[in-house]
Amino acid sequence: MSTTPLRIQDIEARLGQELAVSPWYEVPQQRIDAFAEATEDRQWIHVDPERARSGPFGSTVAHGFLTLSLLPRLAADALALADRKMGVNYGLDRLRFTAPVPAGSRIRARFTPARCEKLQGCTQVTWSVVVERESSEKPCLIASWLVRYYG
Repeated sequence: MSTTPLRIQDIEARLGQELAVSPWYEVPQQRIDAFAEATEDRQWIHVDPERARSGPFGSTVAHGFLTLSLLPRLAADALALADRKMGVNYGLDRLRFTAPVPAGSRIRARFTPARCEKLQGCTQVTWSVVVERESSEKPCLIASWLVRYYG
């Protein structure tokens, strides 16, 4: 995939085509622990490596919402827009956490524009996003993500 900055018209012309793939991004236990503290979600499958070894995943795993919260970082590493000053998360139409992300895993995201809408003052892009884990055939997150881009 090209890292050349895109324009909104480039996205509109490539609806349904994968536009970008982010670099691999590591999700270490330290990040999982920090997310647990920030959200006060300290369930043992996330923060207790000893107990998690005998749990359903064989190790601690990232919170699904941690994986989701990394979408802006992954997008910033994969997509650059030449004709917009900023993008704002607008929400999700669909979201599924389809597989765990064990601590220490590396993930990356694939971005495909599904829809482009001109709105007053911005353009809203609906991205089909698939987050995959290195060495796994099953994706760990699938989402329909809405982002509003302002010029």
